Amino acid sequence: MTIAVIGTRGFPGVQGGVEMHSQWLYTHITRLDPSIKVRVYRRRPYLTEQSTTTFPGIEYVDLPSTRIKGFEAMFHTLLCVLHILVHRPTMVHVHNIGPGLFTPLLRLMRLPVVLTYHSPNYEHSKWNAFSRFMLRLGEWLSLRCSNRVIFVNKFQMEKCASVAGHKSTYIPNGIEAATPVTETSFLERHGIVPGQYVLAVGRLTPEKGFEYLAEAVNHLPQVKQLVIAGAADHDRAYLNRVLARDIEHKIVLTGFTLTHDLSQLYSHARLFVLSSVNEGFPLVMLEAMNYGLPMVVTAIPATHLVTLPDANRAVPASASSLTDAIERALANDAKRVRYDLSAFDWDTIARQTLRLFTEI
Repeated sequence: MTIAVIGTRGFPGVQGGVEMHSQWLYTHITRLDPSIKVRVYRRRPYLTEQSTTTFPGIEYVDLPSTRIKGFEAMFHTLLCVLHILVHRPTMVHVHNIGPGLFTPLLRLMRLPVVLTYHSPNYEHSKWNAFSRFMLRLGEWLSLRCSNRVIFVNKFQMEKCASVAGHKSTYIPNGIEAATPVTETSFLERHGIVPGQYVLAVGRLTPEKGFEYLAEAVNHLPQVKQLVIAGAADHDRAYLNRVLARDIEHKIVLTGFTLTHDLSQLYSHARLFVLSSVNEGFPLVMLEAMNYGLPMVVTAIPATHLVTLPDANRAVPASASSLTDAIERALANDAKRVRYDLSAFDWDTIARQTLRLFTEI
């Protein structure tokens, strides 16, 4: 079986939840069945030094792409489909509804298609009216034309039940066990004080709600630093908006942070905060739970996929609600929390996904 993968910018060394999801999923699938070959289509402008790392059973096809917001995914996916037309795989795995716009064309090529629905991207404020229309069109087409649909968020699956309920499966994001590290070299390099900072991780895009978090910590003298690990996708406009609310100059930006450096940030944080106003299933939330970090999250459907006390939830897009929730969490003074992550084991998730691939 050869699986062609489109809709992700690629991995490894590429920022994004879908990208990390793909890396963990396919490396586990090829480990479970070494006879399977995975062909990952990657966008050249996003590849980094770490992207040269290879994995058994996984090959890369690196194609040109723009970095024009609202156009890059469509353009790159079209190139992928043209390549697939010549180099036919056994099946195609499409990530998200934007690239899903090309699902009918793949089906006309007599190829089985599995869609993984990560997030209703048209709800993100960064898109203009035309982009939202195209994303909704991609959702409409991909839900109807895919052979099977995987939802990482069961609430989104329920919303789409009337269209794709008969061929839908809920398979969540996953996480691998991690051990906190004692090393602090990355923190020292950025002037970060261990145990004194609140941590947030994610791309610097409006749906992450970082501006509300920046405003919230201004009113918390017990928070010495707010560390944000992530980089902007296209321009600095949103970053400037976030920094404009950093009245007390508490924000420390580490940029896109990988592997061991990110492990240091999780290991020495006092609290993790997910301030998003919209998410599919935030992998960074699972990562923070994996390190046993106390956390505050916004009360969006995605965060209800895990069990957390109501006191740890804040109203989305509300700086004052985040302030109150963070204050409650810090007053609790818990250093580490034991979470049940048994439902998010990557081996189990890979087996479920592989079973679905084999069925079609």
